[in-house]
Amino acid sequence: MYYDPVEAMDRAALEELQVERLRETIENAKRSPFYAERFKSIDPNDIRTPADVAKLPFTTKDDLRSQYPHGLLTKPLEEFVRLHASSGTTGTPVAVFYTQKDLDTWADLMARSMYCCGCRKTDVLQNTSGYGLFTGGLGIHYGSERLGMLTIPAGAGNTKRQIKLIRDHQVTVLHIIPSFALYFAQKVREEGFEPEDMPWRIALIGAEPHTEEARAKIEKLMHIKAYNSYGLSEMNGPGVAFECVHQNGMHLWEDAYIAEIINPETGEPVAEGEVGELVMTTLTREGMPIIRYRTRDLTRFIPGKCECGRTHRRIDRITGRADDMMILKGVNIYPMQIEQCLMAMPEVGQNYLIELVSDGISDQMKVKVEIKDEFFVEDMRALQGLQKRIAKNLCSEILVTPRVELCQSDSIPKAEGKAVRVVDLRDKE
Repeated sequence: MYYDPVEAMDRAALEELQVERLRETIENAKRSPFYAERFKSIDPNDIRTPADVAKLPFTTKDDLRSQYPHGLLTKPLEEFVRLHASSGTTGTPVAVFYTQKDLDTWADLMARSMYCCGCRKTDVLQNTSGYGLFTGGLGIHYGSERLGMLTIPAGAGNTKRQIKLIRDHQVTVLHIIPSFALYFAQKVREEGFEPEDMPWRIALIGAEPHTEEARAKIEKLMHIKAYNSYGLSEMNGPGVAFECVHQNGMHLWEDAYIAEIINPETGEPVAEGEVGELVMTTLTREGMPIIRYRTRDLTRFIPGKCECGRTHRRIDRITGRADDMMILKGVNIYPMQIEQCLMAMPEVGQNYLIELVSDGISDQMKVKVEIKDEFFVEDMRALQGLQKRIAKNLCSEILVTPRVELCQSDSIPKAEGKAVRVVDLRDKE
């Protein structure tokens, strides 16, 4: 039933393991220039429970940037075998280094993640994610091979080739980002095939936040079971948390991480089940440990036990980012609220774009929405009625009435990689 016996480890034993590994992580972290200074007055023996991690200071993305390129490394550079990094297009990038042991640990966590949602050695996986500095492609790839699956590194784009590979090699598992999955289902039909006739059975989706409504749409359009996952480069990449077959939250692998959920304003822990900012600490990374990292991702712990028997706590899907919040007319709005509303409407297609604009007096929101071809009719009254209904539904959710622009299918440009959902045009007008 389990890839690794630790998945069902007794809770007390699991927490004892966390304490042991946290002490070792603190001691190891002190070998890096950054943590040597920050932790010089910290005694690892003061850690007696996993909750004692809160005695340690936070690490932020600005900290990681300030230590670029080598300030967080605990070993000589020649002992590292892999580097992943953010693009750095808006400033100093964040670089993450891996020893061979770190890569082996990551592959094991990724294999465990795939196994828990039903992947087996007899499956064939097609990886439609981009390879390179982005962690998603290689993380999934090495985890798939570790599990023993035939692995096809198809990469991103080229939908005709993707479809041919899937059909020729009877691909049963897809790694695909949610926005591309919605687009891909449409392209399969355009090529003359029905999704229900394709060999696939499992989609591993992640890399970008998405709603339960978006997942339901993917499952319906592709005739597939879509499993949510969570990862971030600073914590290795994918494989931090994964859904099991019950699809009731993502099991966060607590033998490798300590997770906290805090109030993003105060830094204090929130009550069990409340939404807050996820804070992560690595427990098994030797070359570049990161302690109490503020992810800015918003989620909650799901109370209770999972039917699958795994004892590792579950987190809910990421509802957005603390720094993605928009404030219009004094109202806090997250992009995921808008997606949730749009994807619940049968007329809405696969893509949308939120534009923030200004009329010179106040900020406004414009939402461009692709409409399915059968609903994009010449009857202007029908279109105006749909436009008003979308605006009304959005207002009920976000308490602000946006301007809604209806668009034909495939008319909103698609970004390579993660979908761009919000564009701020206020400084350009």
